[in-house]
Amino acid sequence: MTSPSRQKKGAFAFRPSLARLVTTKRLLARIVLFFEQLLPPLMPVLSVIAFYLSASWFGLFRSVPDWLRILLLIAFAGAFLVSLLPFRTLRWPRIAEADRMLEERNGLPHQPVTVQEDEPAFDTPFARALWREHQTRMAEKIAALDAGLPRPDIAAHDRFALRAVPALLLVTAFGYSLSINGGSIRDALQAAPEQVVSDPAGRIDAWVTPPSYTGRAPIYLTADGSEQAPIGIPQFSGLTVRVSGGKTAEKVVFRKANGEAQDISVQADTKPQQTAASGSEQPTAAPASQALVAQTHMMKLQENGALEVNGRRWSFEVLPDKAPEIAFDGLPKRSVNGALEIAFTVKDDYGVQEAHAEIVPVETDPTATPLYPLPEYRLDIPRRNARDAKGVTSRNLTEHPLAGKRVRITLVAKDAAGQTGRSPPYEMALPSRPFNEPLAAAVAEERQGFALDTRKMPQAIALNEALTIRPEETIPKLTNYLLLESALARMKLARGEDALKDTAQYLWEIALGMEDGDLSLAERKLREAQQNLADALDRNAPDAEIKKLMDELRKAMQDYMTELARRMQNAPMQPNQNAQNILRQQDLERMMDQIENLARSGNRDAAQQMLSELQRMMNNLQAGRPQRGQQSQENSEARKQIDKLGEILRDQQKLMEQTFRLDQQLRDRMQRGESDMGENDPLLDEMNPGENGEPQDQQQGQQGKEGQQPSDQMTAEQLREALKQLRAQQDALGKQLGELQKSLGEMGMKPGPGFGQAQREMEGAGRELGQGRGQPAVEGQGRALEALRQGARDMMNQIMQAQQGQQGQGPNGQVGQGDQNGRDPLGRPRRPQGPDFGDNSVKVPDEIDVQRAREILDAIREKLGNNPPQEMERRYLERLLDIQ
Repeated sequence: MTSPSRQKKGAFAFRPSLARLVTTKRLLARIVLFFEQLLPPLMPVLSVIAFYLSASWFGLFRSVPDWLRILLLIAFAGAFLVSLLPFRTLRWPRIAEADRMLEERNGLPHQPVTVQEDEPAFDTPFARALWREHQTRMAEKIAALDAGLPRPDIAAHDRFALRAVPALLLVTAFGYSLSINGGSIRDALQAAPEQVVSDPAGRIDAWVTPPSYTGRAPIYLTADGSEQAPIGIPQFSGLTVRVSGGKTAEKVVFRKANGEAQDISVQADTKPQQTAASGSEQPTAAPASQALVAQTHMMKLQENGALEVNGRRWSFEVLPDKAPEIAFDGLPKRSVNGALEIAFTVKDDYGVQEAHAEIVPVETDPTATPLYPLPEYRLDIPRRNARDAKGVTSRNLTEHPLAGKRVRITLVAKDAAGQTGRSPPYEMALPSRPFNEPLAAAVAEERQGFALDTRKMPQAIALNEALTIRPEETIPKLTNYLLLESALARMKLARGEDALKDTAQYLWEIALGMEDGDLSLAERKLREAQQNLADALDRNAPDAEIKKLMDELRKAMQDYMTELARRMQNAPMQPNQNAQNILRQQDLERMMDQIENLARSGNRDAAQQMLSELQRMMNNLQAGRPQRGQQSQENSEARKQIDKLGEILRDQQKLMEQTFRLDQQLRDRMQRGESDMGENDPLLDEMNPGENGEPQDQQQGQQGKEGQQPSDQMTAEQLREALKQLRAQQDALGKQLGELQKSLGEMGMKPGPGFGQAQREMEGAGRELGQGRGQPAVEGQGRALEALRQGARDMMNQIMQAQQGQQGQGPNGQVGQGDQNGRDPLGRPRRPQGPDFGDNSVKVPDEIDVQRAREILDAIREKLGNNPPQEMERRYLERLLDIQ
């Protein structure tokens, strides 16, 4: 390398940019010179590699014995090492060589690069000045230096062009490697495969049948799989190999990934087959009269491996079937009637087959002898799209003795392969049936005691006897006293498991009868009918059975709703439980009709899902029981405020309609020229003239005189005065709204921002009315109405939250309907009590809205078909049809 002091000589000393340019050009020139030295000795190395790849791809190593394969491998390795010997002479080019190469290839005379490093022979001022001028002139020629590309001149080292032989051989071998008989680069490093002699007369039919639950089609093996990538198949797939013709006793082997060979068992067909020679077979095949029996080999594929038969080979990659995953989607909760509701998520490779909730008590006594097994809780899994699904299941477990006890709930999912997945456990008190009657609760406690441990029967008998010590004071109904006495006799005489279960069931029926009377019996029959229908849908029962079960469900539903209606007639009306909250019989009938239609049409999944929704709906249906300690006074005050707000909304709506009507009539008078206003009146600026300068109202025809109102005969001045008189009504509504906000504040409720916005809009509309400007007043009144609706929704939300806090948990653990969020059991918004605040949460129109829209469109088409005389009217009707 040249020292820095040397690089600053000549013209480089006072032109640094030129010095940097020459340094870069020198580096490129040295790289080019190095590659010119490298490429000629590299050709033998590449030729050896090309010969090795060609021999591998032609299958040479797999077709020769092992000793010859090893010898060839040693020969190629030696040739490769010998070809590396010329690299010993490689060296990095010097700077002088780079300068010389730059001058020669760029055609620069007088050595302009080298001259910058030279010194004059005579060190005189004149000689030094002359030499510096010469260096400057030569430096100007260096700006266009170019090192160019390497010129190794390989032809001088290979005058016969033998380098083309390995190149052509390599390309040919690569094309051959893609065929069935092609080799691999790894053949030289592994032993040659066993030479299996294939029988051309034999026929091999092999296929893989994935499990049915995977939904995948069978895979037919038609070609030699040795050159193919492993075939991906699901775990537990069935492999079938059918050997016919030739030697039917052909050995079929499955070789595992670890090299272990496993013979596949044979299943002989009972029907012999004649060997049929195909057109491609030789005439020397076995005689056609020779009867040979085909053999079928079958096995289950559970791990990676390869199938080997008759010289053919297929490799398989078994895709493992993961265990299903299941988890809680939120916390389990109880419904109104005490049913346990569990929301869950499931996930599996090919779909979950079944799932259930495992419910075990937290505290257990190993010496206890329970009368009933643990409760069964089957989760409703959709049969379609069960690979990643969500669901909600509601089951009534209040009859089980564990109801009310601390339990540990674990969700368990099982796929078709038998694998199971479990969720983290969750501890909670198993929901129990709420009893308002103390006597009914005591009877249920008796039953629970000996049902959890039959050894506690004496304690249950003692409790029963204690209940009847003074029956005239504690048991007002003689029927209940007689039932308790009969139950006591049964408890004393019960021996054996069956008798104990009958006694426990009898006590439970007594408790339900004391609590609900015939309603509990009807509810049980309804639950049994729902369960029978769910089981039938799950097992794909025939349509006749589905129809029979649907009839039973309808009858049970009718009996239950009849008894429920009778019960609610006898019970006083409760807050948050009025006529709008009660489920209509038509809704249930329509839902059951949909279930039957879906089941009969083959959509059993949708029918089962709708049946599950029906069960959840009935579990959350409140039975109209009277509740204690309710804040009727507060609810009555809230009701008054709701009614007052409804009146403000109705009056504001009527006032806006009246303002709009007067404003339209005033505009009509002004268009007819009946006003004495000047041309600069602001109302004139708001009118849009039609074509040819005519008013639009005149172009659209004149209306008849039928249905005219008194204001139709008023002049423009009278209409303007009528608009001004409406200001008093608008101001009165604003004052009423202010009083409403004050009343809400006294009740502890915070008025929403919508009320404040509505009051400001009302004040603005009143000012516009005072000036006789109808259109701005109508716009302000519309904004006031929208703000009123928003404030009303906020107020209703606060009232519902307050009622949920008061009625969400009743006496004895009874749950009300506070968690219904203003919706009926079918999940639809309930009709509001009193005023309609314009809830925009429902976006889908019902059948009445759709029918009304169709009627309007038909009327528009009929009127357009009558060829309206006015061009403006015809274009208006066409625009209406385009809007649809």
